[in-house]
Amino acid sequence: MEQFIFPAVFFQEEGEADYTVVFPDLNIFTDGKTLVEAFLFAKDYLKVYCSYAKKYEIEIPSPSKFVNIAERFPKAICMLVDAYVPNA
Repeated sequence: MEQFIFPAVFFQEEGEADYTVVFPDLNIFTDGKTLVEAFLFAKDYLKVYCSYAKKYEIEIPSPSKFVNIAERFPKAICMLVDAYVPNA
């Protein structure tokens, strides 16, 4: 198995309960009704993204440093999200 870890940014619009999740390095998005649900969906989405990228031999970029992402989005919640992808 191969592990991928990317920083993710969790946005919550003022007055809204839902969270939008962005992986800035991969330019992919997902969302969830709660922070926990958004995190779990992000984990699943990262796994699917990396699995298909490996399957179709698409280069997966190196992740940015967490601190750089957190500094770019100071009003959002930033977390590291990991995914384990089976080797082909």
